Amino acid sequence: MFSPADYAFMSHALRLAEKGLYATTPNPRVGCVITHNEQIIGRGWHEEAGQLHAEINALNNAGEAARGATAYVTLEPCGHYGRTPPCVNALIAAGIARVIIAMEDPNPLVSGRGKALLEQAGIAVQVGLLEAEANALNVGFVTRMVHKRPWIRLKTAASLDGKIALNNGVSQWITGESARQDGHRWRARSCAIMTGIGTVKSDNPQLTVRHIETRRQPKKIIVDSHFVIPLDAKLLQDGEEVFIFTANEGNPEKNATLSKMGVRVIVLPNAKGRVDLEKMMTTLADFGMNEVLVEAGCGLNGALVEAGLVNEMIIFLAPHLLGDDAQGMIQLPELMNLGQKKALKINDLRMIGQDIRVIARFL
Repeated sequence: MFSPADYAFMSHALRLAEKGLYATTPNPRVGCVITHNEQIIGRGWHEEAGQLHAEINALNNAGEAARGATAYVTLEPCGHYGRTPPCVNALIAAGIARVIIAMEDPNPLVSGRGKALLEQAGIAVQVGLLEAEANALNVGFVTRMVHKRPWIRLKTAASLDGKIALNNGVSQWITGESARQDGHRWRARSCAIMTGIGTVKSDNPQLTVRHIETRRQPKKIIVDSHFVIPLDAKLLQDGEEVFIFTANEGNPEKNATLSKMGVRVIVLPNAKGRVDLEKMMTTLADFGMNEVLVEAGCGLNGALVEAGLVNEMIIFLAPHLLGDDAQGMIQLPELMNLGQKKALKINDLRMIGQDIRVIARFL
């Protein structure tokens, strides 16, 4: 169905899409390659939300040579008006003869529409080339479109015996510099970083990307059931967008102060007087968040895992032992039998400096 050249050009389009890894949210990462006689004549990718889509950048790069050419696109071209006009119209107007698409648009309201409009214009369309790779690149966008919630990654750094801090709360630094830099790459690709109020009070983190270059800082999410966030917390001071999810209405004076600081407070109590985590996920999807990185303590980690809301874990294991009295990674109820264990599949295992990085997904 697809030739070796088709695979090569779509692979190139996927590499272009990766250039938008840190910048396109809430939009997907998309790349486009235009070829004629199996020679690349145009390249483009979606560089940042609100800017031109990948297809338009590639068409602009190709110019008049695009007439009669083939376009390789990592995601079905849009057939509707958003911040920008439909890319389908531009492909048709440019005289593109063939379009190869890695994956259909996961939005059930528009999926297949771009393909249908291209075919109605007499353009040959094929779908499914390197679909799995395209899906993986936009796993958060797909999850938000299909399941109405973000893709949740839980990142933690621990000793070989699974401890994330000493019993007195000291945790800096368990892992080495290379692992911390890699952690900032995961921050940079995320729409937001989530933590719990316990971590805010004990570590006073900034939750910013600092070790790598990025044009965009992720938003910050704090789960604070009793609304005890200190107003001088570091993560409230830099002007970046902050969301506090709480089960407590708080007081008008504190709410007004936080509002002036650009903080948005969302009250979502559950029956136990804590934050309703499932409703929080739906709310985050409504805010356009595709990927959320959790950097929290064992309490929030455990609550999210127990609720079945974590998709993927990123664990950095340092070559140290901290002992039984140190703090664990995930607080879960006691298991009565091994059939109750939380099963995961390890997708990636590698050394990052002197530390081991494990990436695993829940089954």
